[in-house]
Amino acid sequence: MPRKRPISLFRSVRFRIAALNTLVVAIAATAALLGLRQALHWTLLHEVDRVLQEDVAEVTLVVTELSPEGLDAIADELARKASGHRQHKWFARLLDGQGGEVWSSQAAGSTPPAPDTSDAQPRSIGDERTLRAPAPSNPLGIASVQLGSSLAFLNSDLEQIDRLVAVAVLLMLIISPLCGYWLAGIATRDLEAMTAKASLLRPAKLDERLPYRGVDDEFDRLADTINRLLDRIAEFIEERRSFLADAAHELRTPIAAIRSSVEVALDKDRSEQGYRDLLEQVLDESESLEVLVNQLLLLSEAPVSLEKSPLERVALSAAATRSVEMFAGVAESRHIRLDSSIGPGIVVLGIRRHLSQVITNLLDNAIKYTPEGGRVTLSLTSSNTSARLKVTDNGVGISPEDQRRVFERFFRADRARQRDDTRGTGLGLSICQSIVAAHGGEIGCQSRLGHGSDFTVVLPLTIPTVDDAANG
Repeated sequence: MPRKRPISLFRSVRFRIAALNTLVVAIAATAALLGLRQALHWTLLHEVDRVLQEDVAEVTLVVTELSPEGLDAIADELARKASGHRQHKWFARLLDGQGGEVWSSQAAGSTPPAPDTSDAQPRSIGDERTLRAPAPSNPLGIASVQLGSSLAFLNSDLEQIDRLVAVAVLLMLIISPLCGYWLAGIATRDLEAMTAKASLLRPAKLDERLPYRGVDDEFDRLADTINRLLDRIAEFIEERRSFLADAAHELRTPIAAIRSSVEVALDKDRSEQGYRDLLEQVLDESESLEVLVNQLLLLSEAPVSLEKSPLERVALSAAATRSVEMFAGVAESRHIRLDSSIGPGIVVLGIRRHLSQVITNLLDNAIKYTPEGGRVTLSLTSSNTSARLKVTDNGVGISPEDQRRVFERFFRADRARQRDDTRGTGLGLSICQSIVAAHGGEIGCQSRLGHGSDFTVVLPLTIPTVDDAANG
């Protein structure tokens, strides 16, 4: 027995589950953290804008109230406000109708005036957030006010958040594989147990099965699938064992007869006619042995041949006509009436010689078990999807208990109901069933003891062509 190679860590299901878990967690967490970072950025920026809008409202109020006192009064008030917001580099600028600067606080520096827009919405200019709005009518020529604040504090907060996000992602990349590997181990524990149990299964112990956990999950379904497969394998092996035992038993009879005849021939000197009689017996038994071996080969190769051989279009009408013509002489010699009703152009996909063998076996059985003066009828019809072949006789019939076993290998009905010349191998109907099943069809039997039997074969139909019609 070849040694089992250990599974590489990187090829194991557990590792792949852990790796996928790490990848998914890393992507999801990174996306979530980046989304949170962007949301915080928008929130902080919105807060800056709200403060600027409140300050604009306050400054326009100052311009309205202090404009009668002159520009210096307004400048002093705005300078005090700018001094109170020095940490944010808050600034104010008063502009005339042409956008020229009337006055500006010290923090305004080189910040250019914001564009004159009617929406009065905050804008970013460099590292500063600024807002320009129209001023109320005043005698000082102030047309608009511009306020601004540095975004340095906001960028500093975002840099801190970025560092926290990087640390969080790094921690997740460390913790996620470990947790994923641990969780994958829990998830695959039952699979490993099933694998260990399956490795102990042996052909000699066909009754062993994988256990169920009773939770109806994927592992229970896998166990059920494997167990049903083991049931089919056990059935197949048991069938093969029975087949081999029956085949050995059937082969033993002609071999023993041949050996006995040879031993008799060697026992003492005989006349030429005596040797000839013994050789004829050996020849008869050899022919019986050859028929049996050929049937065994056909029985074993039918399903395999259909899988390996290319399918051909079989003109079933022509095959049925040839079989009826072939058995016409046999039926006449036994004073049996052989009738046929064959529909034209019926075509199926399959192997020609195997399907011909089915028709031959059914006709041979029908004639074999029909007494003189009886009648055998073959009919072939078709529907939209199937071809139906029916062979009917009014022979000895089959008892109900034998009908259940008539397609078993090596089964023979009660010999008391057989004629002396109907010795067979018990494989003919079994061969028919194997071939029909391999072609995706069905075969059935209906019979009444003393009234005859009906054997019906149903095969999938294919569309006939001009060549099929020409061939029958």
